[in-house]
Amino acid sequence: MHSIVLTPLFASGALQFAFKEATTEGKITISALFVLSIFSWTVIITKARQLIIARKAAKKFYTAYREVRDPMDLHNRKLEFPGAPGYEVYAAGADELAYQLKNNPVTVRARPRPPAHEQSPVVQDLQTDFIARNNQTKISAASFDSVRVVLERESGLQALALEKGMIILSTAVAGGPFIGLLGTVWGVMETFSGIAKAQSASLTAMAPGVAGALIATVTGLFVAIPAMFAYNYMVTTIRAITQELDGFSGEFATHMEHRYVDNRPLAEEIRDALQGGDRGQWENAAPVSSDSALEGVTS
Repeated sequence: MHSIVLTPLFASGALQFAFKEATTEGKITISALFVLSIFSWTVIITKARQLIIARKAAKKFYTAYREVRDPMDLHNRKLEFPGAPGYEVYAAGADELAYQLKNNPVTVRARPRPPAHEQSPVVQDLQTDFIARNNQTKISAASFDSVRVVLERESGLQALALEKGMIILSTAVAGGPFIGLLGTVWGVMETFSGIAKAQSASLTAMAPGVAGALIATVTGLFVAIPAMFAYNYMVTTIRAITQELDGFSGEFATHMEHRYVDNRPLAEEIRDALQGGDRGQWENAAPVSSDSALEGVTS
């Protein structure tokens, strides 16, 4: 009964012999592939660590954000979630909103909550939140456009940060085998040229040169195969994170708009402005329709 002896991949003398018999061009090709492999594994390790941290931190951040009603609550409490792309988008948008609230505020007159007997049964059952409606300091729609621009810009920056370095993996996947093939073809060409000059076509004369040429292809595959698996996994993960990031950006913008953007009708804005100018005169004034408000302004 024959016994099978397993030896480590690099313990056999085949690779050492092939590398020894490789031509100068083949050794240069192998050295280039070795350098590419170092860059590839560096990206694989650092990017895998970055994505693991990003997914864990993002999960904590999204959970904390959706537990509060005020979109500025986390910003006001100075909570931080390092490594979470969604938090970076949130921080940029919240800073811009805070700047607009401080420098370009719009004062809205607070309106008391209607008495219980004036509310519909549906409103009484749902206990509708009137905080956003009674929030006196808001921003205009024009100022909110600046907040949207900041959110879009930061979302793009976070997506670029996640994709940084992936070009090296794609290069290793696509270029590694071809670089190795170049070295192999070059080595085979040198081998056959030597055989033709020596006028000897024996297997003993051909084998060392062919072995030395094939090691370039083997090296190229060693570089490309790990990079291929890592690239496919990381691209899928980055795509999921960026899609989640785009969804959060829209969600955050909607929450800010509902809470901090002045979306009153034009007639109501004019009425509040007039009542704010002479509160005693306009305190008991009847509601102003949009037509009559516009006529008053034009007159």
